[in-house]
Amino acid sequence: MNRKRLTALAAAAICATLTAGPIEGSGQTATPDAAGVRIVTLGTAAGPMPRKGRTQSSNLLIVNGALYVIDAGDGVTRRIVEAGYDFRKAGKIFITHDHSDHTLGLATLLVSEWEYQVRNPIDVYGPPGTAEVVAGALQYATVNADIRYDEGKTAPMSALFHGHNVGTGVVYRDANVTVTAVENTHFHFAPGTPPYGKYKSYSYRFDTPRGSVFFTGDTGPSDAVTALAKGADVLVTEIDSVDEIVALYKANGLWQVKTPDEQAGFVRHLKEEHMEPSDVAALAMKAGVKSVILTHLPPTADPNDQFERFVKTIHQTYPGNVSVAKDLSVFTL
Repeated sequence: MNRKRLTALAAAAICATLTAGPIEGSGQTATPDAAGVRIVTLGTAAGPMPRKGRTQSSNLLIVNGALYVIDAGDGVTRRIVEAGYDFRKAGKIFITHDHSDHTLGLATLLVSEWEYQVRNPIDVYGPPGTAEVVAGALQYATVNADIRYDEGKTAPMSALFHGHNVGTGVVYRDANVTVTAVENTHFHFAPGTPPYGKYKSYSYRFDTPRGSVFFTGDTGPSDAVTALAKGADVLVTEIDSVDEIVALYKANGLWQVKTPDEQAGFVRHLKEEHMEPSDVAALAMKAGVKSVILTHLPPTADPNDQFERFVKTIHQTYPGNVSVAKDLSVFTL
């Protein structure tokens, strides 16, 4: 298909119903809607390395005023506040997998809710290991809670926060959303290793009265992910570039300190357990999604990188709207 044809299709795509307004922490905030569906990409950085301007992975889905958090990387609580929402109303949290860059902000979010005396139970859903992460977060906050007892804060955290290790299929439903999980291909543990058969990684589909939003989390190409994403209005997907990441690691010396086995394992991880632009394009086309949001953006030598090259590559085969998220970008369905 020629480029002019792709451009015409893109202009006419149904995904025009998705509107985006980037908010970059400059004091501008989203206006919470009593009705409708919004996606706020709270944190858009891939990996555990701290980065200027981008916090770790987290998304906020707002449906008819109710808040749903998808992943809770470092900085999630602050970003919710910067987006103009009340972190105390984040009562349903969904973790795609238990890597630190998707969970380390969970302790701050939970203890902040407890500090400000949230009364309704907070539920954290995710693959096996999530309940243990929640328990660990509460254990971390126990000394603080003991000290705060003198301030009259006597409600036990264990009665307020509940971690749920869930399977695949429908994992949650209320009047606003039906949430369906599928195991993806982010993990390939070798038999006999400590995590083998113990941990999993999920992608989630949120079906709402206004349409459907699919969050890949971290994953490589996956037929199961493609099947569950079928016909989604919005695909919120991770993306990486093996060659660019390896080149960056070589330039900053991180590559040289790895053993040959570690180098090979790292490249395999990037190729098999993450999505390059061509993989995202293939998923979007096969699933027939109406629009794509790129997040979980890889590290780069350019602190002002806009990643537009990824959009150009995807548009070679996928004609729909493709947006590169920033921290606090807002998308309305």
